[in-house]
Amino acid sequence: MGARKRIKANKIKEEKSKKAFAILRNCPTSPRKMRLVVDLVRGKQVNNALDILRFTPKESALRVEKLLLSAVANWQAKNEGVRLEDANLFVKEIYVDQGRMLKRIRTAPQGRANRIRKHSNHVTVVVDSAVNNETQNTQS
Repeated sequence: MGARKRIKANKIKEEKSKKAFAILRNCPTSPRKMRLVVDLVRGKQVNNALDILRFTPKESALRVEKLLLSAVANWQAKNEGVRLEDANLFVKEIYVDQGRMLKRIRTAPQGRANRIRKHSNHVTVVVDSAVNNETQNTQS
């Protein structure tokens, strides 16, 4: 590996170690359905987002709620000295990517077969503290 590539990789690795995030891979729901739920909580405070997810009647809301709780726990592990109540956490980024697609065959009339595509998705949540953002903005 060249020097520039190594420096860039170390920089990316350092930035990733500062972020508090959680990833849900191969969730067996279509990305389109998951995005409907994810769009409800993007940019919201964590407590408000959890309330929204708790009362959303979609199946994927339960999965996103668990993922958000996992991201908050990861944030707590990286920021041990800070109280959760004082941190003022919010959902900084949340996005859905397409996962693998299972291809199945269903029988059709007259000896034919139709292909069924079972979609899955990957969800990524990044949680950040509003207090951290304010201190970084004043230093810049």
